[in-house]
Amino acid sequence: MRLISSGRHHATFEFGGLQVISLRDGYIDMPPTRLRDEDGCTLDDLPAAVPLVGDNLRLSVNAFFVTDGTRSVLIDTGASNAWHDPNMGLIYDALDEAGIDRAHVTDVAITHKHEDHVSGLIAPDGSEAFTNLERVWIGAGDTSVFTGRLEPIRDRVVPVSEKVAINDWTTAIPTPGHTPGHTVYDVRSGTGHLLAWGDTVHVPTLQFDQPNVSWELDGDQSQARAARAALLQQLTQPHHFVAGAHLDSPGIARVTPSGDGYALEYLAPPIG
Repeated sequence: MRLISSGRHHATFEFGGLQVISLRDGYIDMPPTRLRDEDGCTLDDLPAAVPLVGDNLRLSVNAFFVTDGTRSVLIDTGASNAWHDPNMGLIYDALDEAGIDRAHVTDVAITHKHEDHVSGLIAPDGSEAFTNLERVWIGAGDTSVFTGRLEPIRDRVVPVSEKVAINDWTTAIPTPGHTPGHTVYDVRSGTGHLLAWGDTVHVPTLQFDQPNVSWELDGDQSQARAARAALLQQLTQPHHFVAGAHLDSPGIARVTPSGDGYALEYLAPPIG
C-alpha cells in the first residue's frame, strides 16, 4: 500500500492492481461520555493520550472509493446535509478533487445504516447523488433505513445476510454489533487485504490500546466488542491494512500488537 497523491479532501493509494481513494466527508464532535467500559458505564477517566477539542472528541468521517480501472465500488457515502452541519457532507467535493465522476459510480457498499454513512446517496438538493447507481450493498439487518429521503434507492438495495463476494476483489462480511447489519468489506489485491469498516472503532487514540472500550451507540455493546476483537486480531496478519470511517483522515493504517492491545500506524499524514 503506497500513497501516490493527496489533496485537501482526498488521498490516493496504490494497492497492488487497485487504487484506493480515501474521501473526507468532514468531522463530527462528540462528548467523551459516549465511551463505555465493559460494564456499560461511562468511563471514569479519559487517558491523556486522547485529544479533546473543547470538551469533545473529534471524529473524522471517511468514505473509500476502490477501483481496478474498470470496475469500482464506493464504500460509504458520508452525511450529505442530513445533520445540517457545515463540517460534514464534503464527499462530493472530495470526489471532484480526486477526479471521480459521480456518474461512473454504479456500486455502493454501506457499512451500516447510520446517517453519516448512508445519507450521501441523496445530494443536498434531494436528487440522487449517483445517477447511474445499480446496486447498494448493505447488511440485511439495516435495510429498514431505506425510507423517507432514501426511499428512491430501495429498489437497488442488495441485502447482505452472509459472507458474499460483491465483485472479483471485494467481499462483504457481516460484523453485527454496532448495528444489526454492520458489515466490513474485505478488499483483496495481489499485495494483501484491506478491511474497510464503519463504526468498529470510533476513537482510534483509545480503542486500539483499550479495545474493550465500547461506544454508547453500539446497539449490542458485547457483540460489537467481540467483532472488534476478532477484526483487530485479523489485522495483525502480514499484508493486512484497515480503512476506517472514523480513523483520522485519510484513515488507512497498519495494526500491530502492543501490550494488551494494539498500535496503529497511519500510512499517510492527516488531511483536513
